[in-house]
Amino acid sequence: MPPAAWRRLAPDLTRVSLAFGEVVHQPGAAARHVYFPDECLISLLVVLEHETLLEVGLVGREGAVGAGAALGNPTAPVRALVQREGSALRCSAERFRREMKRSPALARAVERHTHASMATAMQIAACNRTHLLGPRLARWLLMMSDRGASEDLRLTQGLLADMLGVQRAGVTVAASALQRRRLIRYSRGRMKILDPQGLRATACSCYEVIRRLLDGAR
Repeated sequence: MPPAAWRRLAPDLTRVSLAFGEVVHQPGAAARHVYFPDECLISLLVVLEHETLLEVGLVGREGAVGAGAALGNPTAPVRALVQREGSALRCSAERFRREMKRSPALARAVERHTHASMATAMQIAACNRTHLLGPRLARWLLMMSDRGASEDLRLTQGLLADMLGVQRAGVTVAASALQRRRLIRYSRGRMKILDPQGLRATACSCYEVIRRLLDGAR
């Protein structure tokens, strides 16, 4: 965020603690706040029929959740689910909208962030359609790590299945294969990255594409 805009917004920012699994936005509902993750990570999920979920984005300290509301769309397009508990800064969408009108530099930053988010969502959709589950899982774990998560991750089979759009049995097979190669350690509810370099070599090409999108939005 441009320093001048940050200084003006600072008095209106509230530090909040977000719990694992907490939902901060629901699709179709009014997005009343913009969240700037600090310690937490927030997944952006498309909700399909029968409450089937599919992740289309992951936001950490590099971005914001709900900034799109400042671009004139008052409703959230996706579910925003806390993937890793921790703190975030929050301000009202209306206050953020006013600051965007005042600061062209902030408006450009939001536009870059929004473009990167849209491109990431399209890349993930293509990834889910074309790539094998093992490389997709490696890509997702690296995305978590890049956004500030510890290499010791709190995950369940059900959550991973939702993130990757597969059945739980598929997650078990893919995670076991990565574990046999000593790239990760996986037990009930926990996954630890043991070999980041090896995981990068295993991940599908979408990981590098998404990482370049993130770098370009800064």
